[in-house]
Amino acid sequence: MAAAVLLTAACSADPAPPSDPPSAAHVAAARLSAVLPDDPVRMVLPATGAETRWTQGLDVFVRQEARAAATACARDHGTVLPEQAPLAFIRYYELPDLGFIARHGLSESATVPTPTSAPALGPTTAGTMTAGGNGNGQGSGTGDSGASGATAVARECLAKGTAAATALRDSYAALQGQWFDTLVSLRRDRGVLRALHTLPDCLAGHGIRVRDENGFFALADTQEQTAAPDELPAVERALGSAYADCMRPVEAVREPARLRLRTRFLADHAAEARTLRSSLVPSLHRAAEKHGLRLVFPAP
Repeated sequence: MAAAVLLTAACSADPAPPSDPPSAAHVAAARLSAVLPDDPVRMVLPATGAETRWTQGLDVFVRQEARAAATACARDHGTVLPEQAPLAFIRYYELPDLGFIARHGLSESATVPTPTSAPALGPTTAGTMTAGGNGNGQGSGTGDSGASGATAVARECLAKGTAAATALRDSYAALQGQWFDTLVSLRRDRGVLRALHTLPDCLAGHGIRVRDENGFFALADTQEQTAAPDELPAVERALGSAYADCMRPVEAVREPARLRLRTRFLADHAAEARTLRSSLVPSLHRAAEKHGLRLVFPAP
């Protein structure tokens, strides 16, 4: 069933465009989409903010593969795994999805669905991921497999999960890494720098006084951390609306530049791109079928 969902989903040349954001009191929650891109390259090598929705979905799918493989191993061995924090779609602010941000704010996204197979998880302990690895907010740096109190069998299963995800990610990670390295060149592009110089004045028009984009994110982080829980959604949407409005002139320069860069990048990596196009979706199909996963993406 899950594999059928993955493979029979319609393909799209572009993610569905968001409608104009309604007032804060009437914003519907972000939803999920199973629509695949017309070219898998766009899922791995995004050039626009909207395309990163596919990239976020792929990222989550690979992490779900790790957890599903570890869970299957734990079930086979009659053991349980340390409880882990829920997965979330993580945005790429190097390629800001301004339509999504304007509608839902800086952090809010769709909820990652639970796989159809129930996880074999134990109760939260001092060594779970939610406490940073050792229960006091100071992580051990070992990730899921370093959780204290895990049995040797559980650690072995977590390692198998990591290996399964690594095998899936290795089919595209090197090419994706080179693509993101290529995008760094736009930070020095004169047109982009000129557009970024308009950001402080624009944000000031929204009552936000910062020197640059980094200053905006520092201020936003402070406001989000100090906002009352019932006020946080409105704070995030107000910040997101201002950021999206003021970054549109920047993206008007960067997005066409990224698309040109990708055309050249694909010409320079034609063999790798052909392999990606022929192998990625089938490998996702196999993982979905084996572990009851669905490849889905955040949508406005």
